[in-house]
Amino acid sequence: MHDFDLKNRYAIITGGAQGFGLDIARRFIKSGSKVRIWDIDETELKKASQDINSENLSYDVLDVSNFTQVKNAVEKISENTNIDILVNSAGITGPTAELWNYSIDDWSRIIEINLNGIFYSCKAVVPHMIKNNYGRIVNIASVSGKDGNANASAYSSSKAGVIGLTKSLGKELALNNIAVNAVTPAGANTRILNQMSKEHVQRMLSKVPKGRFLEVHELTSMVCWLSSEENSFSTAAVFDISGGRSTY
Repeated sequence: MHDFDLKNRYAIITGGAQGFGLDIARRFIKSGSKVRIWDIDETELKKASQDINSENLSYDVLDVSNFTQVKNAVEKISENTNIDILVNSAGITGPTAELWNYSIDDWSRIIEINLNGIFYSCKAVVPHMIKNNYGRIVNIASVSGKDGNANASAYSSSKAGVIGLTKSLGKELALNNIAVNAVTPAGANTRILNQMSKEHVQRMLSKVPKGRFLEVHELTSMVCWLSSEENSFSTAAVFDISGGRSTY
């Protein structure tokens, strides 16, 4: 496994208590970074902290859909250190249903967490990165944001929005030594699958030419490179990791 150089870097990872976020946090710390994970679930945050067991890990109980909480957390962190890396991993799938039967409350909640949560985090962090003339932002989107999933209109729309946000912000920051990229994973073996019906999960899997779900460590490796100084030219880009599912 390749070793990435993240020494003397400080990273914030949203949704960092489990799934993609937790694995990324673990790998970042092994690569020399200090990491602060955000999650709404305090129990999972405590478990993650005990699991990683490193002085370079800290956490905040935080709701990314609440801009005041996000802004206050960023201001507190920036008093003592530069924020070099932001990985936006927090997200939910929500229920599966046809669009015309979709609950408006569920729709709003998914958009608020998956898309607005990334907007809020970037809005709070980017000014500090501009001031320091350095930053790496990686947004976890989804292959469903490219080609859509039936019965998942809210999730697909939120992830398509993340792709658009990434392209726009990356262009805005291209001259500031700040790279902004998105990754579009196919379904992965994480707890997020438990939020979906068995039929929906099987439908997702049937679309992947490799015939299996993504392993978490495979996405983590891609995120590590995008978060490192080695990534000196790619920005406003979308990196596919879908096992051949994506059509563009």
